[in-house]
Amino acid sequence: MSSRGGGGLRLLCLHGYRQSADIFRARTGSLRKALRGRAELLYVDAPHSVDAPLPSGEGDDGNCSPQTGWWFSNPQEGTFSALEEASSCKGLEESLDSVAKAFAEQGPIDGLLGFSQGAALVGIICALKQRGDPRFPFDFAIVVAGFKSQAAPHQGYYQEPIAVPSLHVLGETDRVISAEMSRQLASCFAEPVTLIHTGGHFVPASAPQKKAYLEFLDQFVK
Repeated sequence: MSSRGGGGLRLLCLHGYRQSADIFRARTGSLRKALRGRAELLYVDAPHSVDAPLPSGEGDDGNCSPQTGWWFSNPQEGTFSALEEASSCKGLEESLDSVAKAFAEQGPIDGLLGFSQGAALVGIICALKQRGDPRFPFDFAIVVAGFKSQAAPHQGYYQEPIAVPSLHVLGETDRVISAEMSRQLASCFAEPVTLIHTGGHFVPASAPQKKAYLEFLDQFVK
């Protein structure tokens, strides 16, 4: 547990597929305001450009540029779907290296906050932390619209309960990542805390969610 004198906790934020650090920063303005004085949000870009056109009804941000992602479930097409049970995938190792670089350059980091594909990546990083990976020194995770990667090469990350303290935020009307998908990822953690909101695929930051975020974060401030 740690605190940063006067600046609160430091959270490294991992954006969704077809987003970027700048896009995610703009989309989380309400959250930054809600956590002001308690936590500082830092952002990192995914390393892979997404050039494929947006399929109808899929993705996090179809009209934003640049568009980036953390890995591709269809390496041949350069696309990603959270529902795709891929036998192979591409890009995860480069993304882990990018996050590790952010830890080294922007650290110290107290916790991770991930959204959508970034939340799925947070789950994988939590599993790596539990295994003793020294690249990722942090204390907790906030997982918004998260899901288990369906890629066959990633299934080993979910073989044992993940002991990292975690808050899982899921939207009852999320049509991109269903609440059930988020619950499946939460079930991979030893003692997950769950925050349910009535909205869709976004990071909620109204009064009820603010209270839950602050209550979760308070345990890591000393």
